[in-house]
Amino acid sequence: MRKVELRPPLTTLWAGRDPFAAAAELARSAPAGALARDIEGRRTLRFEIDHRGYYLKAQNGVSWGRIAEEWLHLRRPILGASNEWQAIERCHALGIPTMTAVGYGECGASPARRQSFLVTEAIEPAEDLDVVTRTWREHPPATRDKRALLLQVADIARRLHQGGMNHRDFYLCHFLLRLAPDGASTRPQLALIDLHRAQIRRSTPRRWRDKDLSALYFSALDIGLTQRDKLRFLKAYFDRPLRDILQQEARLLQALEREAARLKRRFERKFAHRPALQR
Repeated sequence: MRKVELRPPLTTLWAGRDPFAAAAELARSAPAGALARDIEGRRTLRFEIDHRGYYLKAQNGVSWGRIAEEWLHLRRPILGASNEWQAIERCHALGIPTMTAVGYGECGASPARRQSFLVTEAIEPAEDLDVVTRTWREHPPATRDKRALLLQVADIARRLHQGGMNHRDFYLCHFLLRLAPDGASTRPQLALIDLHRAQIRRSTPRRWRDKDLSALYFSALDIGLTQRDKLRFLKAYFDRPLRDILQQEARLLQALEREAARLKRRFERKFAHRPALQR
């Protein structure tokens, strides 16, 4: 099995080369400062072409143990970069702002030895929403800016779930806020990232939609949202009159409170040994 798709500037940069060898060379030779993540056989690193930033995700197979674990939990294992490539393409089709992919490849019949890579344009300058919102409780942002961000998150979530997708890591840290070159935010513009584990179907099962919403709510528990903020999000996400939402989705709203609280307790137990808890 061998699949490759390249778009500019990789069509020129890697012309006449084996794309898998080129991607592997980038992954091996990356300086320490360029490496963004190195976990479970996947390396993510930043590099530049003509002074423009790009990210490479390179993966060298998935262990049989991890594959078995995923199937035991009734989850389809993610075996390579094709899943994120397809998720990015679906997001663009749904009008969801996200990364721009310029190259993808997979080769190898055995899932445990499969090589794959994905190259995306860097979204720069930008800051993730988890970082942006950490000071909101002590230093609330301008109401207009908070409302604009909240409505954009709701719009992205609605488009995602109505379009047959769920993210599986739907936390504030996976929303990037584009910044002006001087570091100040202009009109808030968000982009959804880290689609490695996203699932794509004809329609999103309620169970997986609810998992996304619980994760998002958990990650926003401590940023100082008011009850009015939460209601505004619900109205934008469901796109229905608020009275109808509160009546028809009462069980969901109760479940979100319980699941977000459970996630918080688990998070706090996991990081209890650290001197200061951060979301």
